[in-house]
Amino acid sequence: MHADAPDAAHYRLVCSVCGHRQSDDGVTLGCPEPHDPGLWKTDYRTEALAPDDRESGVFRYRDWLPVRRTLPGTGRSTVYRSRRLAGFLGLSELWIAFNGYWPEQGGDLTTGTFKELEAATVLGRLPEDAGTLVVTSAGNTAAAFAELCARQRVPVAIVVPAAALPRLRTLAPASDLVRIVAVDGADYADAIALGDALARLPGFTAEGGTRNVGRRDGLATVLLSAVEAMGGLPAYYVQAIGSGAGAIAVHEAALRISAGTAADQQPSGLPQLILAQNSCYAPVHQAWNSGVRPWERDSEREQQEQRESCGRAFAPELTNRRPPYDVGGGLCEALTQSAGQVLVADAAAARAAMETFRELEGIDIEPAAGVALAALRDAVRGGRIDVDGRVLLNISGGGRDRLAAEHELTCHQPDLVVPREAFRCPEQMAEVAAGAAVRRVESLAF
Repeated sequence: MHADAPDAAHYRLVCSVCGHRQSDDGVTLGCPEPHDPGLWKTDYRTEALAPDDRESGVFRYRDWLPVRRTLPGTGRSTVYRSRRLAGFLGLSELWIAFNGYWPEQGGDLTTGTFKELEAATVLGRLPEDAGTLVVTSAGNTAAAFAELCARQRVPVAIVVPAAALPRLRTLAPASDLVRIVAVDGADYADAIALGDALARLPGFTAEGGTRNVGRRDGLATVLLSAVEAMGGLPAYYVQAIGSGAGAIAVHEAALRISAGTAADQQPSGLPQLILAQNSCYAPVHQAWNSGVRPWERDSEREQQEQRESCGRAFAPELTNRRPPYDVGGGLCEALTQSAGQVLVADAAAARAAMETFRELEGIDIEPAAGVALAALRDAVRGGRIDVDGRVLLNISGGGRDRLAAEHELTCHQPDLVVPREAFRCPEQMAEVAAGAAVRRVESLAF
């Protein structure tokens, strides 16, 4: 890492609930004042978007990133105007933010996912003495942190559902600083519970997910890259979501861009968020469209039903059972302010969308991106968007087939496998997981 900015004087943290302001220590995840939960937001000294040509990758937008250092060799979104897919969908102006591996188009995210954007920024924000970072993931974030932490020599303990292990393939070789804990027979919410318990132990630091301003502002660079390419904000922003961190991030960036635009260049309005989820498990869709919040159903039977629904999902990375919906600065607020919509797509529609993208645009895309494209097609057919408006489609992952064909990848194996029955005592399991963070344990029998 380049330790070229030991402080973070170019921004301050601001609480979305009470407005409390403070400097950033690189690890704080919430306001110290007593009130309902809310997300930190960043207030940057630089008011207008000002890309830095001296920096590469995501750090081109360093003035709008909460970082104290830059990392060499990072990538960023590549944004281009689509003709063939736009014609197929019946859209006048479709722009694609491609996040993945696609050399001819400038795609240089080597884990095939936009989670690399957040991983780079989180590590750029992290102080040198933070200890072992704890990251919980449904798969894509795990691959991104495994890649970047191995490359940058940052100690990390990554907690994932066992079903996500096949997604942990990286260009970087295995590192003794990257430890994987897999939870068998569990979903993302179970992995989060174990990760939270592990992060509370001495010597460990929680990455924090959506609460981490580094994660959100890193993901916000999708919009910053698009604004550079398009010359302004889109009318619609389309993305598949699990936690919704990327959607919140893009909305925050749109607000920042609008506030920093000169009067004679003022955008026509904020992009409307068009968000998508798996049809078999869509908690945000339910909350937004019917007011039903599945995460408030706490009985064991209801939780088991949710796990089973998550297990049927075409894109399992979109199955966060406790999204940051009602918190200050969260998804509900972003959807309300942008007059957004939340749609769903089933497996058949998403699979067909993936095939269509490969045929028309020339590259493979990930299941979550297929869900987003299928939802966009339904939105056009249902008259939910103006076909003459500028649409930005976030292809949040792609090029993995191409990458695997051209490179030898490291398939990361777990250092510890925890059966879900062990969750009767998560604190005990956290102690065992902490041991796995410093030595290989492999399995835990119950």
